[in-house]
Amino acid sequence: MVFRIRPLALGLVWRGDALLVFEGHDDVKGETFCRPLGGGIEFGERAEDALRREFVEELGAELLVGKRVGVLENIFTWQENPGHEIAFLYDAAFTDPAFYEVEEMKIIDEPATARWVDFADFRDGGKVLYPAGLLELLSADE
Repeated sequence: MVFRIRPLALGLVWRGDALLVFEGHDDVKGETFCRPLGGGIEFGERAEDALRREFVEELGAELLVGKRVGVLENIFTWQENPGHEIAFLYDAAFTDPAFYEVEEMKIIDEPATARWVDFADFRDGGKVLYPAGLLELLSADE
């Protein structure tokens, strides 16, 4: 097994007080969690460009990328495998307003669904939000 730090670009797309996330599940921990959409930054690619590419690959959606909200380092285990990510977080918006009308969106390149989750569900502990530190970062803005 090769251990690497994975750089990510994640988009914070809001519909009112709801954040667009995909839901994942760790079978070993028995934990269901949410994470904003986005993905890996390729060598030579800027984070903003990676975010635009990932939204096209995942949802077939064009994205306007706004300001960088922050950068989080996330060291974790998933399915008993260690992980280490550096996540660049950006405010973002769909160029096509029709995406805001859809409650659930099938992610094209993996068996997952994106959905709008009210931010209060994360604040009250009803849902888990990753990467670690994102809840606190977004709560500080309120």
